[in-house]
Amino acid sequence: MHNLELTAFFLFVIFATWLDLFVLHKDDHDIGLKEATVTSLAWILLAVLFSGYVYYRYGTEMWMQYITAYTMEKALSVDNLFVIATIFGFFGIRGGLQHRALAWGVIGAVAMRSLLIFLGVEAVERFSWLLPVFGVFLVVTGFKMLRENDEEKASLEDNKVYRLLSRVLPVYPGYDGHAVITRRNGRWELTLLGMAIVMVEATDLLFAVDSIPAVMAISQDFFIVLTSNIFAILGLRALYFLLAGILGKFRYLSLGLAFVLLFIGGKMLVLPFGIHVETWISLSVVLGTITIAILASLLIPEKTRPESAD
Repeated sequence: MHNLELTAFFLFVIFATWLDLFVLHKDDHDIGLKEATVTSLAWILLAVLFSGYVYYRYGTEMWMQYITAYTMEKALSVDNLFVIATIFGFFGIRGGLQHRALAWGVIGAVAMRSLLIFLGVEAVERFSWLLPVFGVFLVVTGFKMLRENDEEKASLEDNKVYRLLSRVLPVYPGYDGHAVITRRNGRWELTLLGMAIVMVEATDLLFAVDSIPAVMAISQDFFIVLTSNIFAILGLRALYFLLAGILGKFRYLSLGLAFVLLFIGGKMLVLPFGIHVETWISLSVVLGTITIAILASLLIPEKTRPESAD
């Protein structure tokens, strides 16, 4: 189970989170483009350096599994940013508070995904028939993303998770510095910042239901699935501030991700028939599809809707 490596990895995650949240950004200052770029590139560099360790320690096959899983998770996290931007806009989260909300969201996501990945890997090891079941789920999700690609996104007010949480949780309709909860009228209530963090966590849980089965189609090794997931999540904060102004330009990314999920789901569905898709093919498809989707989004001019005549 890679116990020593996992211990060292989680110690690194704890140190990096402490450094980011309580040292570099303790004053909740606004994140500029330069800082976001440097930080995002630093996280990507750390993930690449870690892949070098995987290659040295475990060889080419597991290295390709790690790179494929990390690339797919990174692309899925960009898609997740669209929803997070909507949450921040709805609750009026601005400037440095966005970073704090994302930081606490990442802490919760690391803990939650670690548990889900452990349970998922254990389940697949015990019940191998779960992989084709995951495959069906991913194919359905891929087709759903294709259908939603051209549809208007529902507002957060119509979101079932938000409507449920807002009824169950006591919410104070304001802020108390950067506090997540505040005491009001003799009881503890979530501030708007706290509610935004809860919504970010809930959103990540929904995305994890899609992404974790997809990664497990690439690798069933707990070490590879976990580290690729967490490295992608750790870079989420910096990536948000780097791409916040141009998220809308990645209009073909959902289409590309839908194709990737369909491919990965199909790969899982053919396993019972003795058909095994090589890891290098998966790596090529994931990298190629995501690259094409991003380039198409940036290079193909967006069609402007003709103005209606008065």
